[in-house]
Amino acid sequence: MADRLRPLLRWEAGLVLLLIGTILYGNNASQYFFTSGNVFFILLNVGEVAIMALPLTLIVITGEIDLSVASILGLSGITMGEIYTHGYGLWWAMAGALAVGAVAGAFNGLLITRLGLPSLAVTIGTLTLYRGIAQGILPSDTLQVSKPPYSNIGVVPIRGTEIPWSFLFFAVLAVIFGIVLHATPLGRRIYAIGAGQEAARFAGIRVRRIKFLLYVLSGLLSGFAGILFTLRFSSARYDSGIGLELFVVTIVLLGGVSIFGGRGLIIGVVLAVLVLGSLQTAMTQALVSSQEQNIVIGALLILSVVIPNLPGIYRRARLRLRSMAARRHASEAAEAADA
Repeated sequence: MADRLRPLLRWEAGLVLLLIGTILYGNNASQYFFTSGNVFFILLNVGEVAIMALPLTLIVITGEIDLSVASILGLSGITMGEIYTHGYGLWWAMAGALAVGAVAGAFNGLLITRLGLPSLAVTIGTLTLYRGIAQGILPSDTLQVSKPPYSNIGVVPIRGTEIPWSFLFFAVLAVIFGIVLHATPLGRRIYAIGAGQEAARFAGIRVRRIKFLLYVLSGLLSGFAGILFTLRFSSARYDSGIGLELFVVTIVLLGGVSIFGGRGLIIGVVLAVLVLGSLQTAMTQALVSSQEQNIVIGALLILSVVIPNLPGIYRRARLRLRSMAARRHASEAAEAADA
């Protein structure tokens, strides 16, 4: 009986229930929540964030983190705008944005894998560094990047549907990432690195190479997200995507990926994307202020870290209490012996 109930107790089953609850809340907040036009905007608003969450999922499974993804998005968008406004074609501009994203990711990877620096400190630093470079490159407040039909990518859905192009790209990438992570030797190596780097290294897994390539991939897809973001708004700004790293990390951890590495599923990340996108739109339509929305997102982030680790926290607390009781008993016994 317990084996039959175990699938229902998985984190992903909880996300399905949370998604249903979010949809019910949205329907109660607004009669227009589940209309086709509103679904388009829900999916559109999470498209770029969802794309950046996929490589970050693999990075977190290895036990690392990348907080610079949104800054790479902004830097890639500025690069694209600069190349385009200097008379080069849009395709050259997009290629430049992808190249900058890949180089930025490679820089992160080199500092972490070759110099052995902690990924949290490195990517907090490059978060500010890349944003500063983007601001230094920008000659004015905004660069216009408008070339139909490409500039309609965030305005017009796929013909015959209410699905935005960015979410289609995410869906295709999610399938690819799911296959790689769950059905290939590379995916097993990624899990093994997160479970124990030293053991993985002794097993012949090239830990540093895999981590480096994952950071390059993260930079590349952040650059791709920067392209989509720039096309959606037909402009590039140095502060494009500012603060989105919070949402990317929230999606990954809410999706059931362990912050300590070694555990996580792509389907959980997909469900978390839908939950977060629906929740944001529902709160906006319910006239919840942006400050209160940030409180909710922050609470989700904390809960997604605490809840999966409750068993471990409980075990450590029990061991600590037992240790304290043993010391107290020993002390009392010693005092009794002295008396």
